[in-house]
Amino acid sequence: MENQDAPEKKEKKGFFRGLFSKLTGTVSSETNETPEVSEETSSPPDDSESASGSELPLSGPEFEVETELEPCVETEPEPEPEPEPAPEPEIEPEQQWNTSGTVVEETTPKPGFFERLKSSLKRTKESLVGRIDSLLLGKKTIDADVLEEIEEILITSDIGVKTTVELIRTLEQRLGRNELKDGEALRGALKEEILSRLSAHHSQMSLVGKKPFVLLVIGVNGVGKTTTIGKLASRFTASGNKVLLAAADTFRAAAAEQLVAWGARSRVDVIRHKEGADPSAVVFDACKAAVARDVDILIVDTAGRLHTKVNLMEEMKKIRRVIDREIPGAPHETLLVLDAATGQNAVSQTRLFKEAAGVTGLVLTKLDGTAKGGIVVAVSHEFALPVRYIGVGESVEDLRDFDPQEFTDALFQP
Repeated sequence: MENQDAPEKKEKKGFFRGLFSKLTGTVSSETNETPEVSEETSSPPDDSESASGSELPLSGPEFEVETELEPCVETEPEPEPEPEPAPEPEIEPEQQWNTSGTVVEETTPKPGFFERLKSSLKRTKESLVGRIDSLLLGKKTIDADVLEEIEEILITSDIGVKTTVELIRTLEQRLGRNELKDGEALRGALKEEILSRLSAHHSQMSLVGKKPFVLLVIGVNGVGKTTTIGKLASRFTASGNKVLLAAADTFRAAAAEQLVAWGARSRVDVIRHKEGADPSAVVFDACKAAVARDVDILIVDTAGRLHTKVNLMEEMKKIRRVIDREIPGAPHETLLVLDAATGQNAVSQTRLFKEAAGVTGLVLTKLDGTAKGGIVVAVSHEFALPVRYIGVGESVEDLRDFDPQEFTDALFQP
């Protein structure tokens, strides 16, 4: 058996030795010639020769060939892992793009209320302050002709005739005292006088010591009355107050549904009757519910009454009597909602509503869509009424407490 296995072992050794010779280009120790490529002609060396390693020369042309062939065998694909850093240049620009503020929704902060107020009053500013600035540009002296032109600008900007006459008279007095030496001084004096008139009757609505505090909201159709009530409900609820709404506008189609939708959004209950029901009956039930449920604030929505309709104004007086009977001293506040875009029509509305409904405060809406924002000055000054809130947009946050200083700065600031 050993004799039979010997040729096979020799054959295997010969094969591997021949293969090794081909790869290394070594010279056979017997012939000192380079082995041929063919397997058949290569003669396998003995084990003794293999052990001595005599067929592996350390120098010579064959070795040099080997060193030249090595670069061909090098596995250059090894730099292929290096593409891993390649994404880095792509990630860095993306990070810079994000941090630079190009992605507005993620990195650019939402503008503050003052900036939104300035933007909302842009058209009013152009109509009023912009025209005054154009008039005063380059003026070295102020005279009666300049004041006359300013008077025209004020009247056409819905400041109102009465308020305008007072403003011009005051400016003339300051001019006589040599206080208005140039256009910049006149501009500053006009800002001071407007701020003075807005601040004269200004005060915040106080809820302290009255529970339930009853807020009656009135105004003609289309001024944003029901929307204002919904926003007020959201504000009061967010402040931790328990609020109840009364849908006493039973004449306008879907008015109660609109109020219910606002109530659902603010998680506030709404007292309502069928369409066409007696508004006073709704108010009666709402007052009872407000006391029984221990609510903090009851807001009453009323029908959009035209100030020229006597019967509707009489209905308003009836509502007030019912409220006062059920909750003595109420309503504690009667807010008149005015659309700033109506201009001088808001003045006549204020006059008649104040007489018939005992208005105690004003809300000016839609200031963001009109050039007639000067009406704020007119209605507040002429009727000695505080402006409680102004609306400068559609979101809940855009109904804000009125601040005379902030409002005047937004008008006059460059």
